[in-house]
Amino acid sequence: MKALVLEKTGSIEDKPLKLLEIPKPKPGFKQVGIKVLACGICHTDLHIIEGELPTKKLPLIPGHEVVGIVEEVGDSVSRFKIGDKVGVAWLNSTCGECYYCKRGDENLCKNAKFTGYDVDGGYAQYMISHENFTYPIPKNFTDVEAAPLLCAGVIGYRAFKLSKAKAGDILGLFGFGASAHLVIQVATYIGCEVYVFSRSEEHRKLALKLGASWVGKAGETPPKKLNSAIIFAPAGWIVPEALKVTDWGGIVVLAGIYMTPIPQLDYNLLYHERIIRSVANSTRKDVEEFLNLASKIPIKTKIQLFKMEEANKALHLLKEGQIQGAGVLKIL
Repeated sequence: MKALVLEKTGSIEDKPLKLLEIPKPKPGFKQVGIKVLACGICHTDLHIIEGELPTKKLPLIPGHEVVGIVEEVGDSVSRFKIGDKVGVAWLNSTCGECYYCKRGDENLCKNAKFTGYDVDGGYAQYMISHENFTYPIPKNFTDVEAAPLLCAGVIGYRAFKLSKAKAGDILGLFGFGASAHLVIQVATYIGCEVYVFSRSEEHRKLALKLGASWVGKAGETPPKKLNSAIIFAPAGWIVPEALKVTDWGGIVVLAGIYMTPIPQLDYNLLYHERIIRSVANSTRKDVEEFLNLASKIPIKTKIQLFKMEEANKALHLLKEGQIQGAGVLKIL
């Protein structure tokens, strides 16, 4: 099979992903073999490829926003059959026995493994996944439309839940890439007013089309204070800027897996019970809830499509903030 393989971490400008011919994986106990149709590209992929996250496995096939068709089933598989359209997300497995798993926070499992990081992911024609960490794809989404829902959408949804934003609240979104362009649709559906902060004029235009009531750049003062905010951009300097425009008792959620250092904070920015909290991974329940909600709304994904051989180019565009909506690899 063809696969995009990372043999050594490095700058995406140096094109570290190599399109190689490698053996097709075989599903084992309770695993399904998936013919991959589409795989979203994500900032986490970029952080892994460029070595900003600790290396777990090399060589590695990245990719954790995977949509495909079940082509093989291993022993004792009961949830899926050959021909089912399925998705695979970032959380690949957990121990199920630790303190965090038992209390319902499997996203914090210290023995968790992650797709396209600890194990090979979806930048390939075929992959395998445990049936319990595989999801049916709602019928009203195409392959490429569904792919970004599995990480950009799910992490955005978890961040939105942690922000505690509710109908009538003002929610700020800092950065307007793949995740934020999906979250704004959830927020407006719930009844929030949304302010978007982005350095990109094109992203600000898209935000207005998707229902933002105000757009600007981080550091600018919006018409009203925010009740809560989600920071998607991996830039630590934005944290104090978000706190400055968040009202008393507000929550600032950091949605990324990686962020540059946060500057020293004046305590007055936190006083009056403002809260900063991070998002770590997601649970299977998050994925199931979000896919159902996305189907109900229904969420519209804005897609920029790339061929497998264009993966390095696509990730470079992502790094430069030049993708409108979500980038997706079409796997042939």
